[in-house]
Amino acid sequence: MNFFVKLKQFFLDRSGSVYPIEKKINYIFHNKDYLNQAFTHKSLNTGPRNNYERLEFLGDAVLDIIVSRELMREFPEGDEGLLTQRRASLVQKPFLAQIGQLLNLLDHLKIEPSVNLKIEKIAEKQMANVFEAMVGAMYLDGGIEPCQRLILDTIWAHREEAWKSTNYKGKLIEYCHSHEIENPVFLIKDITGPDHYKTFEVQVKIGSQTFASGLGTNKKAAEQIAAQMALEEMGASI
Repeated sequence: MNFFVKLKQFFLDRSGSVYPIEKKINYIFHNKDYLNQAFTHKSLNTGPRNNYERLEFLGDAVLDIIVSRELMREFPEGDEGLLTQRRASLVQKPFLAQIGQLLNLLDHLKIEPSVNLKIEKIAEKQMANVFEAMVGAMYLDGGIEPCQRLILDTIWAHREEAWKSTNYKGKLIEYCHSHEIENPVFLIKDITGPDHYKTFEVQVKIGSQTFASGLGTNKKAAEQIAAQMALEEMGASI
C-alpha cells in the first residue's frame, strides 16, 4: 500500500460516524453527501434533497431490478407469477428491516429524539427505509455494481429465510378466527412442470370469496404465498 492510499485510509478511519457503515457494506462513498442524506430522517431536515426519502424511492427501484434478475437466474422456468411472489417476499418491509438490523443501521441514523425508536414498528420502518435509501445512495455514487454486491451479500444470502420465515397460513387462520369469518380452504388449482421441477398453484377460498392464486415449487410454499396474497387483499396487517 503506497503512502497516498495509507493517508486516505487514515482519514477514512477518522471520518466519524459514517465510516463504520462503509466498513460494514464494504463500500467507500466518493461523495459523502449521498451517505449523509441516506441516514438523515425528515424530522431533522424536511428539504427533499436533504433527507432520505428521495433516495429511498430510488433504492426501492434498484432493489426490484437486482432481485428480479437474480430470481430469473434462480428459477429459469419460473413464470411471472412465481417470480413476482418471490420478489415480494424479498423486498417487503419486515424482511428489509431484518437486514437493516443485521447491519445495525439505526446506530447511524440521524433523527429527532422525539421519534421513539424503542417502539418496534417505528424502528422496523426506519431500518427498512434506511436500507433502501442506502442502496439508492450507492447507486448514485457508484452505479449498479456496488448495489448488486450489497444485495447479494444481504438480501439474497438470506432469501430462504425470507421465503419461509413468516407463517402466512397461520396468520390467515388467526385473522379469520379473530374476525369471526369462515376458516380458509386451500385448493390445489393446478400442478405443472416436470417431476424434478413442479410448480403448484394453490387458491384460497373463504366462504364464497376466492383470492388470487399462489405459486410455489411445493404445496406448502404455494399455500403460504396464497395466504399472504389473501391477507393483503383483505387489508390485514402482515
